[in-house]
Amino acid sequence: MTAFELAPSLFVPIAIGFFGLGTGYLIWGGQEVFGFPTSNPEVNRTMSIWAFWMSGFMQFITGVYLLTGLTWFQVFSKPPATTSALYMAALAFTAYGTHWFALAHRRYIGASDQPEGWMSIAFFLLSLLGVIVFIAARDVPVAIVFIGLALIYLTAIPTHFGIFPGGVRLTGVWRLLTGIWLMYMTWAVVLNLSIGAHWWT
Repeated sequence: MTAFELAPSLFVPIAIGFFGLGTGYLIWGGQEVFGFPTSNPEVNRTMSIWAFWMSGFMQFITGVYLLTGLTWFQVFSKPPATTSALYMAALAFTAYGTHWFALAHRRYIGASDQPEGWMSIAFFLLSLLGVIVFIAARDVPVAIVFIGLALIYLTAIPTHFGIFPGGVRLTGVWRLLTGIWLMYMTWAVVLNLSIGAHWWT
């Protein structure tokens, strides 16, 4: 049996997932906060397409890429704490990507969003796990992403259950702020890796 080993890579694909999620949050958060464009079936279908391909596919492919690189090919050889954090990132990107596929499909067909209250509990707990892991790994910028995610889902729980009428706009505020931070993270990761910049990541 022939064994082979691939060279370690510094090019961890997290900027792909950051950009996809950030774009989705800017689109959905912008509409929730500013009420523009006004929701109607055509607008909902367009937003669903962007959510599926940007927030869904770009995160999902990042998660699969990370898991494959960490497990099968072991090309992301970093210090142990960072490797553990990358495993958390792989879990999160894969789970959030799949979750955005479901959100996009639900909105595209005009189905009820009430069951997403229960989903939001699970994703709040996943977000909280990400905060713990990345703080333990001393990666505060990514921990900030997960804090934003935790606030989104913590607000979404009572909103989807119909007990927090103002929750849609507040969820939109968290999405916009997290989307802006994700755009910063995209720039920081790309500039640090490509031209040796020293942005906070």
